[in-house]
Amino acid sequence: MPTLAPATAASAAREILRRLHDVMAARTNAQTKLNSVVQIIGEALDSEVCSIYLLRDGVLELYATRGLEQNAVHVTKLALGEGLVGTIAEKVQMLNLAEATSHPDFAYKPETGEELFHSFAGVPIVRRERAVGVLAVQHVDPRRYDDVEIEALQTVAMVLAELIAAAGLVDGRTSGKDARDSGAVRLTGLKLVEGMGRGLAVYHQPRVVVEHTVAEDIEVERHRVYSAFARMREQIERMTSQAEFGVAGEHQDVLATYKMFAYDEGWSRRINEAIDSGLTAEAAIERVQQRTRMRMREISDPLLQDRMHDLEDLSNRLLRIVSGQLGTAAQLGLREDTILIARNLGPAELLEYDRRRLKGVILEEGSLTAHVTIVARAMGVPVLGRVANVRRQIAEGDMVLLDTSQSAAFVRPSSPMEEAFDSKLAATQRRRAEFAAMRDLPPLTQDGLRIELMVNAGLRDDIAALDVTGADGIGLFRTEFQFLVSATLPQRERQQRLYKDVLDAAGARPVIFRTVDIGGDKALPYMNDDGHDEENPAMGWRALRLSLERDALMKAQARALVEAAAGRELNVMFPMVSEPWEFDEARALFEGQRKWVAERGRELPHAIRYGTMLEVPALAEQLDLLLPKIDFLSIGTNDLTQFLFAADRAHPKLAERYDWLSPAILRFIRRVVEQSDAAGVKLGICGEMGGRALEAMALIGVGVNRLSITPAAVGPVKAMIRSLDAAALRAAMPQWLAEAPRNMRDVLARWAGNRDVAIA
Repeated sequence: MPTLAPATAASAAREILRRLHDVMAARTNAQTKLNSVVQIIGEALDSEVCSIYLLRDGVLELYATRGLEQNAVHVTKLALGEGLVGTIAEKVQMLNLAEATSHPDFAYKPETGEELFHSFAGVPIVRRERAVGVLAVQHVDPRRYDDVEIEALQTVAMVLAELIAAAGLVDGRTSGKDARDSGAVRLTGLKLVEGMGRGLAVYHQPRVVVEHTVAEDIEVERHRVYSAFARMREQIERMTSQAEFGVAGEHQDVLATYKMFAYDEGWSRRINEAIDSGLTAEAAIERVQQRTRMRMREISDPLLQDRMHDLEDLSNRLLRIVSGQLGTAAQLGLREDTILIARNLGPAELLEYDRRRLKGVILEEGSLTAHVTIVARAMGVPVLGRVANVRRQIAEGDMVLLDTSQSAAFVRPSSPMEEAFDSKLAATQRRRAEFAAMRDLPPLTQDGLRIELMVNAGLRDDIAALDVTGADGIGLFRTEFQFLVSATLPQRERQQRLYKDVLDAAGARPVIFRTVDIGGDKALPYMNDDGHDEENPAMGWRALRLSLERDALMKAQARALVEAAAGRELNVMFPMVSEPWEFDEARALFEGQRKWVAERGRELPHAIRYGTMLEVPALAEQLDLLLPKIDFLSIGTNDLTQFLFAADRAHPKLAERYDWLSPAILRFIRRVVEQSDAAGVKLGICGEMGGRALEAMALIGVGVNRLSITPAAVGPVKAMIRSLDAAALRAAMPQWLAEAPRNMRDVLARWAGNRDVAIA
């Protein structure tokens, strides 16, 4: 059998594609087209046998052949994993054998007459990452097919996928151990936001489906790829500011790997070779991507697998650029109840989604205290993170049941799974109804201690939670959300309208506005002009540090707040204060804007109360200097915990490494409570720690009387408070902290269980 020299391989493939193009354009039925295809391929490769098997009703059926017995067509059928053809489809990988019978998976089908042939090569026909059939060639002589011949087969298989899809011959079932399973599957991960949700899977960045594979003009396609590569490389240079690569502490390594692939000549050369064979730019990228996926299935080394996944992501990016399909699912709009699938998300990206349709999020990455998690918790959207290979396990349109209390998602659920889910969801809804019935009851402990229960917010719509939950007010309004969702820096007038709307909606209930906390791990593209990539963004140039440097930004916000609060009390809180002088400067700046407003005869707030966040441990060493200057103090447990434990809150391996109920955290907070009480300064907690019933109980145990938490947490925490004897807890806490047990969580849980404290 003559082989194709490398120089002629592309021209041979082009000739095959040209002839296939004519077949596909002909006004004949699908069977006639497939019969023509096997003749064309067999002749082009000088192969005595060429056969097409298609997956129908979960079984591979011989649909067309040249060289085998025609009576076997639509008669010979193979299960997935049966024989060489079944193995190719199941594993979604190529086989190239000099002697077919020597392979352990060989299965003889006498009706085909294939006993005459020795050599065998087969490639999967892949549609949307799924094997929907197999293209196989055979020859009398025992020899392996050359690489260029296999490349030609794989290119043809790609075009075949388009033909059989257009003819409606694609089976909806899936194949392959590593491809998405057609049956129900349970995926596990890290619970980031509590909740349950049901919906159809939608990719945050939908995969591009290549519909046109055969090129009309190769040079035009080559130019499109060159332009896409140039644009993609420009994006890579700006990648550290993009949310999908925003895992602090990892982004430098990720960026280095992406750059390596983006500038890899071998990758771009293979795409060019695919275009030379007659494929469109999109099909050429997809062709090389399929080859990458097949290689990934053969790699056992986890580091190399990660690198291949990086190339997969980069291929998707290039494909989106060349096809012009750059929008996210949010921009395209959600049409049904949705479970969103993504590698990672930024808070601004999450906020773009329709909350009425968004029922849950599944991430390949994610951490407990990442800002997107905080935003999702505020939105009441359950999130499951750290789900390995999620985009290979879930297809768009799959039904997904998300239950983060089990740290699990059920994909393509069976009827018993759905029944169990519905039963649990109904119980959860009954419990929510019980919490809702407590709305007007005060958060009063069994021994009469009144706990101030407030909510965290960041959006105008969040204010409705005050009435829904019966909360005492807003203990933390994150003003940066307006900056995160805006394409440009929000003007002072826009800020003022938002703050006034919030105050109007809150009525007599207090609202504590935290000045903007941007920068660092919440980088804004329109302000990222210093050219410096921070290695530790959470501890970098952010929050008050950035605002004091760019005082025009803070002056605009200060004036917006002062004018919005005309005739009312204004509560202002500064984030990321490290030393008392930073508070002094921030307060002076606000007072300057109050004076500016007064000089123009405009109405002022009747009072401005100033407070700070305590997130930086260093500030605790100077509380004796700070407390006389402030009206209130709020501990931000998210940043405080990561700084105390030297554990990056966005690092996936450290997401659960530290425990909020560690004696170290509780001892620290107790000391701050004691100093604040002595100075007569009201202290509260506004981090995620306060939104968990057991953690909230521990905080009350060390003397905290004010909690600001997510609206969804108000019901469970209030139930805990109303079942708690605070005096008994505070009497027991000093001994526990003195002993510092290794597992304080177990100690507290046992105490709560023995006293019937309602810990959800």
